[in-house]
Parts: sequence; C-alpha cells; structure tokens
Amino acid sequence: MAASLRFKVVDEAFKHAPVKVEVPSERPSEYFGKYVFNKQKMFKYLPAGVYAKMCDVIDNGAPLDRKVADAVAEGMKKWAMELGVTHYTHWFQPLTEGTAEKHDGFVEHDWKGGMVEEFEGKLLVQQEPDASSFPSGGIRSTFEARGYSAWDPTSPVFVIGDTLMIPTVFISYTGEALDYKVPLKKALYAVDKAATAVCQYFNPDVKKVVSNLGWEQEYFLVDEALYSARPDLVMTGRTLMGHDSAKNQQMDDHYFGSIPERVEAFMKDIEIQALELGIPCKTRHNEVAPNQFELAPIFEETNLAVDHNMLMMSIMKRVARKHGFRCLLHEKPFKGVNGSGKHNNWSLSTDTGILLHAPGKTPEDNLRFVTFVVETLKGVYDHNGLLKASIMSATNAHRLGANEAPPAIISSFLGRSVTELLKHVENADENALSMAGKQAFKLDLPSIPELLIDNTDRNRTSPFAFTGNRFEFRAVGSEANCASAMLTLNAAVAEALVSFKQRVDALIESGEEKTAAILKVVRDDIKYIKPIIFNGNGYGEEWKVEAAARGLDCETSAPVIFDNYLKESSVKMFESTGVLTKPELEARNEIKWETYTKKIQIESRIFGDMCLNHIIPVVTKYQSMLIDNVSKVLGIFPKDKAEAISKENLTIIEKISKHESFIIENVEKMVEARKVANHLTSEREKAVAYHDTVAPLIEEIRYHVDKLECIVDDEAWPLPKYRELLFIR
Repeated sequence: MAASLRFKVVDEAFKHAPVKVEVPSERPSEYFGKYVFNKQKMFKYLPAGVYAKMCDVIDNGAPLDRKVADAVAEGMKKWAMELGVTHYTHWFQPLTEGTAEKHDGFVEHDWKGGMVEEFEGKLLVQQEPDASSFPSGGIRSTFEARGYSAWDPTSPVFVIGDTLMIPTVFISYTGEALDYKVPLKKALYAVDKAATAVCQYFNPDVKKVVSNLGWEQEYFLVDEALYSARPDLVMTGRTLMGHDSAKNQQMDDHYFGSIPERVEAFMKDIEIQALELGIPCKTRHNEVAPNQFELAPIFEETNLAVDHNMLMMSIMKRVARKHGFRCLLHEKPFKGVNGSGKHNNWSLSTDTGILLHAPGKTPEDNLRFVTFVVETLKGVYDHNGLLKASIMSATNAHRLGANEAPPAIISSFLGRSVTELLKHVENADENALSMAGKQAFKLDLPSIPELLIDNTDRNRTSPFAFTGNRFEFRAVGSEANCASAMLTLNAAVAEALVSFKQRVDALIESGEEKTAAILKVVRDDIKYIKPIIFNGNGYGEEWKVEAAARGLDCETSAPVIFDNYLKESSVKMFESTGVLTKPELEARNEIKWETYTKKIQIESRIFGDMCLNHIIPVVTKYQSMLIDNVSKVLGIFPKDKAEAISKENLTIIEKISKHESFIIENVEKMVEARKVANHLTSEREKAVAYHDTVAPLIEEIRYHVDKLECIVDDEAWPLPKYRELLFIR
C-alpha cells in the first residue's frame, strides 16, 4: 500500500457522516418482538387448543405432538407470509463458534404444472442439513454426511428479511450432539432438577428452577476503509503489529463519555432491530479503550439469552457495515489497551423469587441463600480448571490477565458482607443467618438523595464475582458462544446440589432435624470451598503463588488447559448430569485443539506475509534513502563536518539494519516451526507446538516491527497506525 493511499484512506474515514436511522413511530414496547412468533402471535394465529398445547411445551417441557406441529406450522406460515417471507431455515449453532443456516423456499409442486406455498409440520420440526463440513472431532467420517436439526420450541421462531428463522438443535446421525444447544439444554434441565429438589427443603411449593443469564457484549468499531487497509484485521480480527498510540486509554476519558454521533446512530439502529427481534436491549455506553463500546440486555432464561446473543453479534456485524464501520468482536484487537469481554451474569430463580437474593425476610430465607451460594462455589471450586477451559480460546488467551480482564485463574470474590456471613455460619455464631441489606449512605448535600449501598462491592479482577443477586462470570470472551461457559457452570452447580441433597438426606434419615442437617452440610462445604474465595487483587504476582498453593489451576497454555475436559472428575460430572458423554467430550477437544492450531497458523501466515511484503520493502527503501543521503553528504562537505552531519543518519541506519535482520531471520524460523508442527499427527501435540514455538515468534518479531514504525518516515509507513485506527470518527 503506497503512503499516499494510506493517507487517502485516513482522510476518507474522517469524512464519514452519521447514517440517518429510520426510527419507528411507535414506542419500543409497541414494536418489541414485531418479527418474533411469540405467545402473542401464537394466540392470534393458532387454534385455542393448539395454543394451549404449545404453552405446555414451552413452559413445562411437554412433548410436541406431530399433529400439533402441523397446526403450528400452518399458523406460522400465515404469519410469516403476511410479512413477505418466502423462505425458511433451521438456524443452529455448530461447533464453529458461529451459527449456520440453509434457506429453503415455501415451494412445492401443485401437480398441475404450477406451484404452491407449503410449509408442513415435518419441515418445521426436523431437517437434514449436510453435516459433512461441520466440525465433528472424529465422531464420524467426512463421507458420512447425515446430520439432523430439530426445532427448539422454547426459543421463539423469528423473521429476518424474507426468511423464517427456526432455532434448532443439531445432532449427528448416531445421536451425538454436534452443537452447543443440545448440551446446554441438558445442563439447564440438570440444574433445574437438582435445584428444585434442594429448594423444596425451604419451600415445598417450588416446582421449577430457571437458570438466568444477562450478557454484557463489549466490542470495538473501526472505520471500514481503515479495516480494509489492514490485512491482519481482515484475516484474524486483530492487529498483529502496531505501536502504541501516544494517547490511548490512560486518561480514562472515553469510559462512559459522550457517545460519538456516528456511533450513536449505529447503536440506535442495532437496538431497533434487536427490539423488533425480541432482544430486550437496555444498556449502551462507551467502554474504557478508545473506539470500544458495550451493550447489554435485560436478564433472560439462559437458553434464550444464548440464542439472542448469537443473533445480536450477527446484527452488530451487519449493521456496522451500513454505518461505514467494522465491528470487531475479537477479545484483543489492539495491544496495550483493554480487550473485550462478554461478562455472563448468572443466577437461578423460581416462581417464588431469585435464589441468590439476600438478605431474606427470615433466617430460613437466608439459609436458602447461603446454601445456593455455597453450593455454587463448590461446583466452581471442584471444576475451576474446567470452567477456565470453557472460556479459553486462542483469542481470549490474549485478553485474560491484561488491562482489566480477570486473570487465567478461576477464583470468586464475595465481598465483605457475604464473606463475613459465611464465616459466622461456619463458626455457628449466634444470629449467624441475619444479614444486612442495602445500607443507607447520606451525603452532606441537601439536594442529593440518600444512597442505598449494596452489601457487596465489585472486584474488577475477579473472574467469578458475586454482585448482589447473581454471579458475574467475567472471564468469558467477547466473540465466544456463551453456551460453552453456561453449560459447564450449570452442570457443575447441578452436580454440587445433587451431592448436597444426598448428604443432607442421609443425615435426616439418621435422625437429624432438617435445618440442623442442612447447616451441618453447609458448614462442611464452607470449610471445603475456602481456596476458591479470594477478595484481593487478582493481578498481583503474589496471587499466582498463593493460588498455586491453594491447589487452583494456574495453567496458561490454552491447548493444555483444554485437557481439563477429559479429566476423570470432568467426565464423571458431565456424564452424571447427562450433559455430555466421554466420546462427545473427546470429540469436542479434538475440535478445540484443531481450531487453536488453525487460528495461530492463519495469524502466522498473514503476519509473515505482512513482514516480508509490506514492512521490509518500505523499510529497505527508507534505509536506502538514508544511505544515499549519507553518501551525498560525504561527497559535498569536508570529512569532519560530513561525519558530524551524517552521524545521526548512520545511527538510524544501524538501528534499522538490526531490526530488519531480526525480522527476516525469525520469519524464516517461524515458517520452519510451522512446518515441524504441521507434521505432528496428534491434534493436541500440534496445538501445543503452535503455542510453544510459533505464537512466541509472532510476539518477538512484532516488537521489532513496532520499533521500525517509530523510526521510518510516517509518510512511508504502509499501514494505518493505532492513532488512526482508534481515534478516527
């Protein structure tokens, strides 16, 4: 890319005006769910009996009869065609981290030489997409292509453009899960069953426990022209080279600042589309890093929340281009500034309230609260390495432990109030189950109202922090499918609750009074989970030492962290809760290792290409210009004067030579390291080799490229710089 072209691209980015957004005339509450076949639409388009049966399927998990499916399909088709829909697709989440869809038309022969629009129940309920190119981890051979998608009625059908989108699960011909939704739904069923049984100690009327999720989606926006001028952004989603901007986030002036006009138009556009699709968007704001932003919806049932997040990421990418942006969901697109997470706010609730809400009105309510907090932490402690594996990826590895992201060690912050409460319960203190709620705090300013202070502060360095009535799983990466973390967390909590009930029941059967039995088991578990509770600074080096001494998983290599899925305790947990079988776990790990390898391989290839075909030619040309200048100076001026004049240029030439030599030599080493790794037959060994030999070379070479960026004439540098990528509006 010529220097003049770079400046032209930057200039083009400056000229973008906000795109005018067509705002509906109705209030958001009136167009919310406009393109969703929700209960309101079902009531209108389905016969009364069919509507009642569908409500039973959605609310109570009743089986779906094929005759009911036919009637639903007919009503659904009528509604969709009124919106101009001509096609339908089964929308599912294969193990690619994205979503998949194959569109078919409402087209059938009428056997009279024409066609009719037809959509039967069998097409709604089940399809057979070609599964050969989706990752299977060796569950089946590539020539065995059959796979099935099946409708998930608990996640409403919706319309995008001219297509009816049907959320589905995706399984292999032999029944193994090939997606995230199947194990997620099994984990949600397991935690419902286990938590309901424990709830009935405190309230026999509880019939169902629901896992709730509120995700917070962080992202970067970059001008599309600048994005297109960066091959690394286009190919990998992150900048593989680029020196820090003199000003980035050190002034904290972007955080919660006034939203730029172009960005606000983009936000308004995605919110309107999201609300029309039933995604309850609530929050939008500037994040810490320049050009970084966040959106968040209201809490939803976890399965639906996961679907909505996958849909939202798709909407964000599509709408960003309409506004002249590219939406970056990579966890660390820019070195030296905050990366992007997707905090998963997780809780459990029943028809009687939130199980993690405290304080309760009675000691019994508070005992229930303590029980669910402690057993959640037991699940997290027992499987802390596995939970880390559930959020680990080649991309999230760059973010963890850097610039406000939590470290790659799973621990839980509880805050002073909850920590003290557990201590009192453990020590059987009098009034142990009394806990203060929000405390009043009055400022000495007459115009400022009294503030209510929560019973827990926030700890930005904690991967799994208690924040009032929920746990915030902060380690989840911004481009991840939330289902990976949520199916693991819910399964781990389900296992802990099953164990809790078994131990309490054994004490009751031996003659112990119920409350005393619950307290005894809770106290035992409070002692047991102490290593996972950490209220301090997770960034400190001393925490790494202490965490290792506590027996927590401190591994940082992503391919090795994935081993946690195949630990005996993990396999036992997944199988006992009915979430995943050992063959399914083995297959998923093969996919994880292979995906890790491919991502580092792609980064290495594009990085080597940029070094040799973009950077080195420009650097060599600039160096030659300096050498020519030195030669001319020596030829014109007297020797002593010429040496003084050319000394500075000679120093620069020498620096350039050192950096240039290192880059060329080590790009060759990187290529050789790839070749060696590629010959390994084990996917795990290959991923480990890429982590240990290829990835470090990218970082080492980058240091020298970034130094050259500060030396070479700005006019000659071929790539948009951080100060341009992060501050253009």
